Amino acid sequence: MRKIRFTLFFVLLISSLSAQVNPKSIEIVRDPYGVPHIFAPTDAAVAYGLAWAHAEDDFNTIQLGYLAGNNLLTKHLGNSGLGADFIAQFIGSEALFDSRYESDIHSDYKKIVEGYAAGLNQYALTHPNEVLYSGLFPITPKKMIRYAQLQLFISSKGDQWVQRIIKNQLNYDFSMEEIPRGSNTFAFNSNKTTDGNTFLAINTHQPLDGPVSWYEAHLCSEEGTNILGALFAGSPNILIGANENLGWAHTVNQPDKTDVFALEMHPKDKLKYLVDGEYLNLIPEKANLEVRVLGIKIPIKKTFYQSIYGPTLKSKTGMYAVRTPALFEIRALEQWWRMNKATNFTEFYNALKMKALPGYNIGYADKNDTIFYISNGLIPKRAEGFNWEDVVPGNTRKTLWTSTYDIEELPQVLQPQSGYIYNANHTPFRSSDSLDNPLEASFSKDMGFETYDNNRSTRLKQLIDQYDKVSYADFKNIKYDRQYPTPYAFNWMNIDYLDRLEATAYPELTELITQLQQWDRKADAESVGAGIFAVFYNQLRPYYQALPEPKIFSPATILKALTNTKAYLINHFNSTEIKLGDYQKLVRGSKEIPIFGLPDVITAMAARPYKDGKVKVVSGESYIELVRFTSSGPEIESVISYGSSDREESPHYADQMELYSQFKTKKMTLDKEKIYANAKKIYHPQ
Repeated sequence: MRKIRFTLFFVLLISSLSAQVNPKSIEIVRDPYGVPHIFAPTDAAVAYGLAWAHAEDDFNTIQLGYLAGNNLLTKHLGNSGLGADFIAQFIGSEALFDSRYESDIHSDYKKIVEGYAAGLNQYALTHPNEVLYSGLFPITPKKMIRYAQLQLFISSKGDQWVQRIIKNQLNYDFSMEEIPRGSNTFAFNSNKTTDGNTFLAINTHQPLDGPVSWYEAHLCSEEGTNILGALFAGSPNILIGANENLGWAHTVNQPDKTDVFALEMHPKDKLKYLVDGEYLNLIPEKANLEVRVLGIKIPIKKTFYQSIYGPTLKSKTGMYAVRTPALFEIRALEQWWRMNKATNFTEFYNALKMKALPGYNIGYADKNDTIFYISNGLIPKRAEGFNWEDVVPGNTRKTLWTSTYDIEELPQVLQPQSGYIYNANHTPFRSSDSLDNPLEASFSKDMGFETYDNNRSTRLKQLIDQYDKVSYADFKNIKYDRQYPTPYAFNWMNIDYLDRLEATAYPELTELITQLQQWDRKADAESVGAGIFAVFYNQLRPYYQALPEPKIFSPATILKALTNTKAYLINHFNSTEIKLGDYQKLVRGSKEIPIFGLPDVITAMAARPYKDGKVKVVSGESYIELVRFTSSGPEIESVISYGSSDREESPHYADQMELYSQFKTKKMTLDKEKIYANAKKIYHPQ
């Protein structure tokens, strides 16, 4: 049994933070599915209660996130934590916090992060055997915001550029300098609904486990907070959800938020680089890391640098600096909290004007029949004349951007005449009807907005357009649609040639080809066509990397993958036919059930090898929240892939799997009386 010794400082700090919150004033109400409903007098006390409840359900993941954000992950995971520990130091999150926290974070929000930290610390103090690494504690606002900073840098693809530099995958020739996860959201207002109500679909596609998997909670205070939604481990407030007045969803977007600059170095002095004819000094910094060799901990230091462009790394091909707005902004969590607190569209939009979230599409709806979409992000205002999609020269201040576009300058749709908005990680320039869409020509190409569709966006548009008016049942049918559009043309693998094969020309493969060509393209668990396609899809994946643009598979490659598919099916299942649900499973602990879904259908699923030739889903449909704003208040239903707890001994470890697999939801409410009336457990945190 692991034991931990807490210092006197830790105990005193917890006491000082807890003095602002009386745990006895907080009630955690667990509903029949174990979802925590937190009731308290203040928002800070609610944050304390959220920390306690989430720690009861998944203390492990919360700690892993904070360890990664504070360059402590190797202390627990060993060498596999080295990458995160380096990036946490490379991005300068500690110095940013020290310079910005007091001035940038409002005193109201400081109470929230302090309340959340106090709740986690008290849980650690009273459950010492669950602590992964004692040096993480006490949790402080700095440790919380440093972890948020790491996540936002990663969401801006900064980590991908760092890896490319370290792996020597970048190059830049100064003599030639003149020559981005998924989700769905959609909303309908009274122009499009049969009952005159407003509908919002919050339909995220995230990993089903880990630090960016969702946790559902309801937060209610006497200071005006009353919101149900989901958050990631370690967040002190809701990130997507609905309150009594409005709701919003996020989907991942891919505008160009991060740049890499090639520095022109002095021919002899390794710490000088040229900018506009003047040599400037690189400032060396050391990342403190710990490598384990044969169980022995060896401290090492990895050098990186600071230039005027940002944190800088050396590779075999040169010096490269990484610059993204997420490196200069620490208010993202506060902005989400202010979105939680908004009571109407004006307040919500004013929260967006904080410009603290580095990215994410937003689909919005409210009780006033307002619907709204924006491709949100901190996008640099860049000089024209450079290839911003690749490495740019770091020898001129022309490339040194210092500002980002305002919210009003981003692609958005407010109250479209069509009565709907939608996004499925595709272009923002097709987010409603053609007459309501943002005009692509109005936005600089250097902003890097998506211009493509995918199968989900194509199918969503087809489904929406088939209705003059949408009932709530229609709305749910759209949400749970699992069919590819025809033609199947928008995916990372274009397999149009599959339909052009003459089945009888290949006697050994005739049966497989016929099954795939006659398949109705629905990703149902009971579908044989979907099962064969899932196996075929995975057999085709290895050929994609070497495929030249425009990434269209030749008949020869498709036939090779089909041959492999047949061999795989016979080897593992002794048949050339298999239902999707017999091949693809939803797995939680010892529980295993057949599951629907394929990549890039609306009910998307991504799977990885499991056992006995089968695969298990690891990401895709995760937290689903459907909201209907009516005259009597919001009607909410939700479901999550597994359950509300990550603890195997909990009755809520896997109790939503059947609902989820059967396209069902659980009814939720913001009404305090109803919640208490149906409560399974009511208690105070310690």
